[in-house]
Amino acid sequence: MFRNFKLVPNVIFGRGCFSQLDEIIEKVRENSNAWVVFVTDDVFKGEQLEKRLPLHDQDMILWVNAEDEPKTSYVDSLTQKVKDYASTQPCAVVGIGGGSSMDLAKAVSLMLTNPGSSVKYQGWDLIQNPAVYHIAVPTLSGTGAEVSRTAVLTGPEKKLGLNSDYTVFDQIVLDPELLATVPNDQYFYTGMDCYIHCIESLEGTYLNEFSKAYGEKALDLCRQVFIDNHPDRNDKLMMASFFGGMSIAYSQVGACHALSYGLAFVLGTHHGIGCCITFDYLEEFYPDGVKEFRKMMEKYNITLPRNLVKDLPEDDIELMVTTALGLDPLWENCLGKDWKNIMTRDKARSLFLKM
Repeated sequence: MFRNFKLVPNVIFGRGCFSQLDEIIEKVRENSNAWVVFVTDDVFKGEQLEKRLPLHDQDMILWVNAEDEPKTSYVDSLTQKVKDYASTQPCAVVGIGGGSSMDLAKAVSLMLTNPGSSVKYQGWDLIQNPAVYHIAVPTLSGTGAEVSRTAVLTGPEKKLGLNSDYTVFDQIVLDPELLATVPNDQYFYTGMDCYIHCIESLEGTYLNEFSKAYGEKALDLCRQVFIDNHPDRNDKLMMASFFGGMSIAYSQVGACHALSYGLAFVLGTHHGIGCCITFDYLEEFYPDGVKEFRKMMEKYNITLPRNLVKDLPEDDIELMVTTALGLDPLWENCLGKDWKNIMTRDKARSLFLKM
């Protein structure tokens, strides 16, 4: 059985295209009472970007904090704020920020139309009702959140996304000018998420020509950004993120992402830096990729944190292992159907203890 993969139906790309956001939203404002929620990273509060938001009188800015990885409890709280704001549903939810902000926007748009807590929907195809029309405006590039069918959330028992065709954005706005003020280290960590997506997809057992075509192009663009320092690097990284997200959508990620989920669940490590910390210890699985990754780290003057795990209580380490090994498709993509005999609990534990 082949997957019937849903694509983002509308994409606008180009420097300055953010200025067309109001025109895009206008198409779903069916009457004068229609209103929009702008789910916006709070780093932009009081900044120039806030002044550029195409707010109408009845619209809502929902400032979100992305310092921590998105949690189900936070999604539920944000959803309630939107429900309390007006007696009617918004006509659109617009996510503005990095991967966490876009995932929060996806999750809120889903939970406005699906009853109960977001905890109920952590898994594959558990969402029953279509989301509120939702738009992504990435201000960081690399995660591929703008094209993925998941909103990754940390719940009380697991870190797992709301995976469904309804999660996919209806529109994305790709304006490379929005990357101009991203700090060097954050630019690197988020970009490496894309690079690692490509390595895991292209070297995985799930590889097919669909994912290969997107993955190879995304990998080439990452090299132009992080090795060649191309003058149009922001344009290229934005497209690398898009293509990288498309690549894993029809294949899978692998060992790095599985292990990084364990780090994030126990330590709250941000996804981008968590993937970098993890990938640096995976020469056994991705030797060429890790070698090139270290070259990129040197060019960007990046020093990764060390010794995060070794002094943790044994229960925390075991929870990391359980979280990582619970992601069967990622391990099968990396190691094949016999992965459980290769990536044992002791093996996973030994990898975590290096971090």
